[in-house]
Amino acid sequence: MSPVPTIAGAGRAIAARSLSPVELMRDCIGRIERHETTLHAFVALDAARAMEAARDAEARIMRDGPRGPLDGIPVAHKDIIDVAGLPTTACSHILVGNTATRDAAVVRRWAEAGAISLGKLTTHEFAWGGPSFDLPTTPARNPWNPDHFTAGSSSGTGAAVASGMILGGTGSDTGGSIRGPAALCGLAGIKPTYGLVPRTGVVPLAWSMDHVGPLAWTVEDCALLLQAASGHDPEDPGSAVRPAPDLVSGLGGGVKGLRIGVVRHFHETDVQVSAATKRGIDAAARLFGELGASVRDVTLPPLGAFWAPGMTLLLGEAFAVHGPWVRTQREKYGEILRDRLLLGALVSGEHIIAAQRLRRALAVRVAEVMREVDLLLTAAAMGEAPRIDAVDRWIGFRTPSLTIPFNLTGQPALTVCAGLGEGGLPVAIQLAGRPWEDATVLRAGHAHEQARGALPRPSLV
Repeated sequence: MSPVPTIAGAGRAIAARSLSPVELMRDCIGRIERHETTLHAFVALDAARAMEAARDAEARIMRDGPRGPLDGIPVAHKDIIDVAGLPTTACSHILVGNTATRDAAVVRRWAEAGAISLGKLTTHEFAWGGPSFDLPTTPARNPWNPDHFTAGSSSGTGAAVASGMILGGTGSDTGGSIRGPAALCGLAGIKPTYGLVPRTGVVPLAWSMDHVGPLAWTVEDCALLLQAASGHDPEDPGSAVRPAPDLVSGLGGGVKGLRIGVVRHFHETDVQVSAATKRGIDAAARLFGELGASVRDVTLPPLGAFWAPGMTLLLGEAFAVHGPWVRTQREKYGEILRDRLLLGALVSGEHIIAAQRLRRALAVRVAEVMREVDLLLTAAAMGEAPRIDAVDRWIGFRTPSLTIPFNLTGQPALTVCAGLGEGGLPVAIQLAGRPWEDATVLRAGHAHEQARGALPRPSLV
């Protein structure tokens, strides 16, 4: 089986007619056939329709040329995102039998750009909490070592992209659910600015913090996917009424002249990340300096100051979504999510108002710091992926999250692989930018990848 190309590389080869969309799709389906029983990345595979679409794309491209860099590219979608004709179950007994009647906005936009969906991908139940072993589906496994966790909740997307089953996929991110799987699976993944990508056709978790974005092997691939997904949709009240930015043309512009602030206390004091993760962050800071950026330490409010209102809002808003089902079908939830939702019943209106007031104060403070720097650099995860049978189900309630600050502020935040740790599994950095400066975040992440050099794929690929 041929090596897995990047989206950008495959797009160029398809445009040059040196790669057939049919051959590419066949390769991806072959990997699914080889590895799905180990990795459990898919909950609904649509291989026959995908092969038919690949044949149609090949004929159209031979006749008219490609629509763009995503034409003929195999992708798939997290199982909270509607794909017409396929089930959207959120991996829960609650929604078994629910079939989508139309595509979510992001699915439609990728399809219009020529991307071909292979189906629906595993998630933690309703995109919150896991791994759970009492759901209709089996938790996804990490392709670097199937005994280990993928993080969540975009767990199937992380597994499918890292293993080469697809070249890119959708994730959602309410407290880190794109960036976590990207970190543990060695990928790039971006939570865009709040409102950049519409959430029409996406099962909500917490409306004021939900984001939709891509995971892929490289930052360049994420930029191509995010470009196609961006722009206003009047059906999503949280969708910003502003033109989609250009996220691709300046990708190779480097970091010379950028000011990068290392939020060292996040990953050294507020929580303590693994030695390999710290080395990766320090190496990234040195690398950015060598590439011409100005790098210095900055201080934000403590990580716990973000975590407390973030968890309060997540609990309260999630209960607002699930309250009717919790009251009438509580037994259908998996144990982990059921326990979390019941905690949400204790969140009062007073708690929500206090959390929103603190949220605003934190956003103002971060904006003040970012008048002096263009980007923030810190950790994306504590370290390498733990064994899946050793994951602490309450870790997010005991330890402040490294990713949730930027869900609160709505800033763009990107995970980029920083190498491998002592156990041979990936570690990662996180870059965050000012709202609506997603292009700058992607440019810096791309510069880091280019200077770092290519990493190997997981051995099973």
